[in-house]
Amino acid sequence: MNILHIDSSIQGDASASRQLSAAIADRLRRGHPNADYRHRDLIEAPTPHLTLDTVMAGDNELLAEFLAADTVVIGAPLYNFTIPSQLKAWFDHVIVAGRTFQYGAEGPVGLVPDKRVIVAVARGGVYAEGSPYAPYEHAETLMRVLLGFIGVTRPEFIVAEGLKLGDEPRAAALAAASAQVEALAT
Repeated sequence: MNILHIDSSIQGDASASRQLSAAIADRLRRGHPNADYRHRDLIEAPTPHLTLDTVMAGDNELLAEFLAADTVVIGAPLYNFTIPSQLKAWFDHVIVAGRTFQYGAEGPVGLVPDKRVIVAVARGGVYAEGSPYAPYEHAETLMRVLLGFIGVTRPEFIVAEGLKLGDEPRAAALAAASAQVEALAT
């Protein structure tokens, strides 16, 4: 098994998405002690934004890592209602025509349907369906679209939200998310 672990939070050790993505990766590694594991920190080693040259090149190191992974773990905080630009840049290097999707007679076809993707989302407020701020949530929804486009139609999301509403709500949200991590199938 090959595990690719992506982090995109700017908060370092204070990051809930990093805490949760690390717990997910640890859970998977406990189930597969001989797994190949690679961690990519998009803050420590920023992914360049797309240019015409990079689009035309197609293949790149980020794409190769993604394609080699059986399971991808993504730590994704909600910043200004969506994913960090660093994570969007990573997706831009992974969504490549002819490699992760192609156009068919019926439209786009994802080429990586068997890849498992687990996303740890951290949100300071409450954006869950039914909340007043649900229409403002564009991180999980965007990642579902991007992943679905390349064929990952069943991504798994572990969400911790309300993290900025005080110590007790933060602790409760992290405890609930941690329980979901421990319940993950390895």
